[in-house]
Amino acid sequence: MGLDMYAYVAARAGQQKEYYDTANWDNDSKELISPVTKPREIAYWRKHPNLHGWMQQLWESQGNSGDFNGDELELTYDDLERLELDVIAGTLPGTSGFFFGNDADEHYRKDDLEFIKNARAELFMGLKVFYNSSW
Repeated sequence: MGLDMYAYVAARAGQQKEYYDTANWDNDSKELISPVTKPREIAYWRKHPNLHGWMQQLWESQGNSGDFNGDELELTYDDLERLELDVIAGTLPGTSGFFFGNDADEHYRKDDLEFIKNARAELFMGLKVFYNSSW
């Protein structure tokens, strides 16, 4: 167990949940089959607690509350701009949790910046970018 974090692109909010809610296992192809297009993952992090804390602060600033586990968060151009500044400055908020692991900011710095670049390109192409996590 641990903090698994994902960023993915989709046409609309809720598409990932809808994909999995409507999917059925195909024994012949050994794949999930769904009438909904599966969102495309563009980033994955394992135990990057400070990035998760940054995302949780953004989520809470939008009026949400709770444990922020399995909640979809849409990221905008402005969000990505603020995230990039915080990653570069090394100011992601210190975050801890039982399953979160240790500070991984330096380990993931290059990956974080690559994610931001790719996410901006997806937004430019008209898709939506989402963050989600499970712990």
